[in-house]
Amino acid sequence: MQSASDRHEYPAHWEADVVLRDGGTARIRPITVDDAERLVSFYEQVSDESKYYRFFAPYPRLSAKDVHRFTHHDFVDRVGLAATVGGEFIATVRYDRIGSDGMPASAPADEAEVAFLVQDAHQGRGVASALLEHIGAVARERDIRRFAAEVLPANNKMIKVFTDAGYTQQRSFEDGVVRLEFDLEPTDRSLAVQYAREQRAEARSVQRLLVPGSVAVIGTGRTPGGVGRSVLGNIRDAGYSGRLYAVNKAFPADLEELDGVPAHRSVRDIDGPVDLAVVAVPAEYVPDVVAECGQHGVQGLVVVSAGYAESGPDGRRRQRELVRHARAYGMRIIGPNAFGIINTSADVRLNASLAPEMPRPGRIGLFAQSGAIGIALLSRLHRRGGGVTGVTGVSTFVSSGNRADVSGNDVLQYWYDDPDTDVVLMYLESIGNPRKFTRLARRTAAAKPVVVVQGARHGGAAPQGHAVRATRLPHATVSALLRQAGVIRVDTITELVDTGLLLARQPLPAGPRVAILGNSESLGLLTYDACLSEGLRPLPPLDLTTGASAEDFRAALSRALADETCDAVVVTAIPAIGEGSPGDAELAQALRSAAERVPGKPVLVVHVELGGLAEALSAAASTAPRAGTTAPGTAGRDRDHPFRPLDFPAEPPPGQSDSAGDAPDVPRLIPAYPAAERAVRALSEAVRYSQWRREAADPGRVPEYDDIDEKGAARLIDGLLARGQGLTLGTDETGDLLGKYGVQVHRALHASTPEAAADAARTLGYPVALKATAPHLRHRADLGGVRLDLADEEQLRRAYTELTALFGKPEELRPVVQRMAPRGVDTVVRAVIDPAAGAVLSFGLAGAASQLLGDMAHRLVPVTDREATSLVRSIRTAPLLFGWRGSEPVDTAALEELLLRVSRLVDDHPEVVAVTLEPVVVAPHGLSVLGASVRLAPPPARDDLGPRTLPTY
Repeated sequence: MQSASDRHEYPAHWEADVVLRDGGTARIRPITVDDAERLVSFYEQVSDESKYYRFFAPYPRLSAKDVHRFTHHDFVDRVGLAATVGGEFIATVRYDRIGSDGMPASAPADEAEVAFLVQDAHQGRGVASALLEHIGAVARERDIRRFAAEVLPANNKMIKVFTDAGYTQQRSFEDGVVRLEFDLEPTDRSLAVQYAREQRAEARSVQRLLVPGSVAVIGTGRTPGGVGRSVLGNIRDAGYSGRLYAVNKAFPADLEELDGVPAHRSVRDIDGPVDLAVVAVPAEYVPDVVAECGQHGVQGLVVVSAGYAESGPDGRRRQRELVRHARAYGMRIIGPNAFGIINTSADVRLNASLAPEMPRPGRIGLFAQSGAIGIALLSRLHRRGGGVTGVTGVSTFVSSGNRADVSGNDVLQYWYDDPDTDVVLMYLESIGNPRKFTRLARRTAAAKPVVVVQGARHGGAAPQGHAVRATRLPHATVSALLRQAGVIRVDTITELVDTGLLLARQPLPAGPRVAILGNSESLGLLTYDACLSEGLRPLPPLDLTTGASAEDFRAALSRALADETCDAVVVTAIPAIGEGSPGDAELAQALRSAAERVPGKPVLVVHVELGGLAEALSAAASTAPRAGTTAPGTAGRDRDHPFRPLDFPAEPPPGQSDSAGDAPDVPRLIPAYPAAERAVRALSEAVRYSQWRREAADPGRVPEYDDIDEKGAARLIDGLLARGQGLTLGTDETGDLLGKYGVQVHRALHASTPEAAADAARTLGYPVALKATAPHLRHRADLGGVRLDLADEEQLRRAYTELTALFGKPEELRPVVQRMAPRGVDTVVRAVIDPAAGAVLSFGLAGAASQLLGDMAHRLVPVTDREATSLVRSIRTAPLLFGWRGSEPVDTAALEELLLRVSRLVDDHPEVVAVTLEPVVVAPHGLSVLGASVRLAPPPARDDLGPRTLPTY
């Protein structure tokens, strides 16, 4: 309890779990009067040198007055935070508000002195850096804008904490003390430092799970079968390179080994460190296991046990307690209800999963939230892993189950700079933090492909067990935003594998031009049509005829790859049944030989499996081999299947690694597909991703406009919000706010009577338009609620009479009069702030194109000039803007400027939660905004701008 003099309740929202530099976790929370004993114990474990650096003098122990001062805070002018592990302090930080004279003060003073103390055993873990981020956020919340710190010159570690933070600062030296002053307003550099620290810490936390030096499987049954015993066997059979232990409290006291693995009744009985524990005990026993692991110093847990959030409210409560308990000891969790993890590195060979076989080693990182989908993906990669020049496999695999702690974001952080992973494949059923995911995906995609398939995308709710914040955005919009971040979005796990294999094996295409060659004219035409359907530019197929030899294939592929008008090549091949036709190995060698000579262009193979039909045809054909003979190229094949379909070698050539990315001189693998459509779909995704990579290298800029009145808009918004928590602005207020950002809305004057309509027309000037603005008629010219080009008062009165005769009384129609705008293309511009994804800008053509067909393009705010250009061109109906069928092109430059101005408005003022401009008539010269609406509300809370913190459940 705080004393009566304390002015604020305990700020529970300041509590947070953080990942430290070494991958462990700590809890940051406010210090209270109940922490006196913890503080004294903590101080006793700090070295004399650290105490000297903190107090500038020998200070062996805290006095009662010190303890009272350091535990009694008002949470406004005096604040203390502690970092804890296992409930005990490992570091503290405090600030005291001061005035211009350096003495204690209250608001409006906006400066505070800050000081740290970190236990020596935990120095170098990044604890002070994390505490600085959190105490800085607290200070900003309490209207403190600047910190001052006095540090002894020899205390280099603490000086580095301040100088490396990235804030704007001043440094001085006086009376033997270094004085640092720095503003707390986040800067581009401070955010970059924070994100870099976040990446290193979270990547390290995942690395501790995937590269453990020792593993204990807790819950290993005494008899064969069961989850724990299966996982133990899988780890052992994979050839795990570290120390492995079997743990079960029911083991007899004299049991020393189980299946050749050291056996123990408790993890605490193990002599030596345990880096990773696989927990496979019933959910009710997990808390005791977590406590034992935490006390023994286990670094991370894989919880395969079920019975958590997927089972209902009681399970959700157990899951929350599990996460809190594990993090209190500095451990991270994969799971619960997880399928497990795999690392195929020759230095690790860890299969801590329910997969009975270790997948082939390779360059693909695989993440699945679902165990069942994880099994399917591993199985498909195993079946499809063979290629023309070798195999493709998995570097690491994570199946997160309920992903109560470690999520896809954490694994992305690890894969970003993992040298063993070239391609990332992810199956997601929910995205817990879309803002962070898009930020991490954009950075990762700039270095290596990220391919995602999202399940449960039309269900409207996250799967049981997943704690996620709701988004109001439709799935199509989310997909568009992921593509903007460089994510390759596919719809099925088949496409996920198809695309992943191509990207893991082949270089990125430089463009959409595709050469097609093969021994089947029909298959070539199918491939040609598929290319057109996917937006590629195929060259006329080259038919080599069914009698083509391996040399014919090699020569044709060599010519195609050397052709400067070609960016990629698709080779189509059907099984041959005649003498002189190439065998599989011969054809594979020919294609490999040609591809190696021009390594910069991707090559794909489409092969058709005929199965028993090929054998039947060969038996009936006059060219079939006679009894006792073997057709050329078929030596060594199964006698029961002398003419099997193309089956390229699964084993790599002698001396070649399984992986395509191990060394520059290792040839890339050529992927083979059983259908033209699948090969072309994978190629089209590679083409789009390659284009994104080129554009991402120069993302453009957010332009400045001299006529934008940001401060005036802020004053207007503050005044309007003073009326209430949320409101839709009226016509005049909307025009005023948009006008602050250079967006002019055509005046629309209400016309409750024919006389009022005539007066409005005289004010605006003829010609005019008469519109019904009732909700059921708004923007519905097709229903007859709009009359255009009214040249005089007679036409206006006649139109008014017709409207009221058709649709009812004026009070029902809500007619308005508006001056005619130049003719053009009607478009719509929208912006909305989604609580999960952030601010989104959307564009499309007004009417059926956007409302019926959903032809809208979307970008995250703030939008750059290059993104505005691509936004206009991304919709399917974009040709209407650029002179379709001889029409005059419209002023897309003015349209792009409008998009940029709306983006700036929403980005500068998050209180603007929704903007709609409809219609925006884009003419050959200029544009006219004929309708607009704006909604204001307190902005949704953002967790991407504050200090680093793990999600809470």
